[in-house]
Amino acid sequence: MKTKFFMLCVSFLLFTTTVNAQWAVFDPSNLAQGIVNTTRQVVQTSTTATNMVKSFQETVKIYEQGKKYYDALKAVNNLVKDAKKVQKTILLVGEVSDIYVNSFQKMMADPNFSVEELNAIADGYAKLLEQSNDVLTELKGVVNISTLSLTDKDRMEVVDKCYDSMVGYRNLVRYYTNKNIGISYLRAKKSGETSRVNALYGNPDSRYW
Repeated sequence: MKTKFFMLCVSFLLFTTTVNAQWAVFDPSNLAQGIVNTTRQVVQTSTTATNMVKSFQETVKIYEQGKKYYDALKAVNNLVKDAKKVQKTILLVGEVSDIYVNSFQKMMADPNFSVEELNAIADGYAKLLEQSNDVLTELKGVVNISTLSLTDKDRMEVVDKCYDSMVGYRNLVRYYTNKNIGISYLRAKKSGETSRVNALYGNPDSRYW
């Protein structure tokens, strides 16, 4: 009975909203699969295209198209504790994508980075996003109603593990971003152009110098 209740909560969490549209299909994998597909497409685009500018333009396009899944998920409120943990885990993937897209857009306009360096930075983001997507794939497996062999305890242990992993990846992406921005600040300081970099990124955080 507890398992059925938990799955009902997760199903409600993942697949109903009235903000922009009503989800017509209540398959407990549709929304999670949409988010998995979005991050997978971002990774594929970031790693396979030969032209970095065109690659990132396509990445932004995919990210913006996929935001509907995250925006719908953010709009769901009043959830039981277990379902909230699933929601938070999935939304963390969106946060990782958001940090990547918005930060890298600024880096591409930063003269302190060479094309080779930008390629390397983009590759690093793609790898981190790919690893976070693997966590989401694992989570999708335990919220699927067909995983009847798992007990409630087993299921929630996986959910907790996925959530902790995603928090770690989100923090790592933030750290990776700040370290790269820190390099630009140091170069700008040496060349006397800190005002331009400050205008691009905001005031520097001394923790990353």
